[in-house]
Amino acid sequence: MYSKIAGVLTPILGVGVIGLGMWGYQENQEKNSILIKSENQYQRAFHDLSFHVDQLQDELGKTLAVNSREQVDGSLSNVWRIASMAQSDVGQLPLTLVPFNKTEEFLSKIADFSYKAAIRDLNKEPLSENEYQKLKNLHQSAMQVQSELHDVQTKVIDHHLRWMDVESALASEHQNIDNTIIDGFKTIDKTVDEYKDVDFGPGVQTLENQKRFDEKNLTGGPISADQAQQKVIQFLGDQAKSAQIKVDKTGKGYDYSAYSVSVQPANSKETMHIDVTRKGGHVAWLLDNRDVPEAKLTIDQAKQQAKAFLDQHGLKNMENYVAETYNNIAALTYVYTVDHVRVYPDIVTIKVALDNGEIVGYQGENHIFNHKENIQISTPKLTQDQARAKVNPQFKVQEVRKAIIRSDLGKEVLCYEFVGSVAKQTFRVYINAENGKEETIQKIDGI
Repeated sequence: MYSKIAGVLTPILGVGVIGLGMWGYQENQEKNSILIKSENQYQRAFHDLSFHVDQLQDELGKTLAVNSREQVDGSLSNVWRIASMAQSDVGQLPLTLVPFNKTEEFLSKIADFSYKAAIRDLNKEPLSENEYQKLKNLHQSAMQVQSELHDVQTKVIDHHLRWMDVESALASEHQNIDNTIIDGFKTIDKTVDEYKDVDFGPGVQTLENQKRFDEKNLTGGPISADQAQQKVIQFLGDQAKSAQIKVDKTGKGYDYSAYSVSVQPANSKETMHIDVTRKGGHVAWLLDNRDVPEAKLTIDQAKQQAKAFLDQHGLKNMENYVAETYNNIAALTYVYTVDHVRVYPDIVTIKVALDNGEIVGYQGENHIFNHKENIQISTPKLTQDQARAKVNPQFKVQEVRKAIIRSDLGKEVLCYEFVGSVAKQTFRVYINAENGKEETIQKIDGI
């Protein structure tokens, strides 16, 4: 009898053990999935914060270099917008138990000060000498915060630090783990506190104003998820062979509808992520987060790989104008050029791994939304010398060319691009070739 009972119970217990194991495995997978999503969110917010602080420092520097009141107004508006975005980035980090409140307050005051100055009529009430001095102080403090934030960012990347460990450290009474991130942010907060005596005046409410892409500018009709997968296979070529490809049918881009496609190459542990627009099936961007352990290629060899990539995908008349390297990766930005005139709304950025020349990043949104195959270049009304007279007299011009940029009103305008320096920093100044207006100014890093 016992043998019969055992014969019945043994299979049942076996099924139960298997079921319990599968349940435990599924629970562990779900937990890991949540942890990975949280880690990715923290990493994105942290790197966005670093990026926006870089932009903030640049914009504050531009306010000291511009010559026209209209352009000061535009730069101050950008300072307000970027500082607001940096505040949002801080709010997404697990820093509730870290004394980072002074930095948050500092960003808030920058946003409020720039907002108040931007909304008033600067022709009737221009910036005072006291306000210009405040801008100089803000610029100096932003440069210091930028430097220290880069130091934290470098340590995070070099030592493969995880934000989930930071959250655990904050929640734990035991502080025996690597507190590099926590200590770094405490240092930044202490630095910001040194600028607490700057009088910003009463605060005002700030809002975020982000630039969006218009889907009306995309060519082609709607595509299915299967068609999006085929677009990715065509785009990757040999990299897509034997790869596992998954298409998220509900995926969306930041400012437009898109399919989010994940690609797991057969010879890689890392997942490649690609966005394909639902309208037209255009590849908007690609990101491969694989580790690049060493640099074997030069920047010129990386440019050759990028040029081959451009040719392969039919991207013609693209001129490289920015070349940077970091973490053994070359980041190369190309601008569409017609008759020696740069069309800056139409750019792409390609990232090349310097260990084997693979393309590990591609940003093509500006190209697919702004490219015009038969663009017409008008004849400028102003001569180069007439446009030069509109530039700040203290600005030392080193290079001049024609360029098309997008104005604050969203219109493409022909300008003279003056590259030069002031206050030991290098900028691009754009003077409207039709009316002499100082359209915009951009800081150039690393020069």
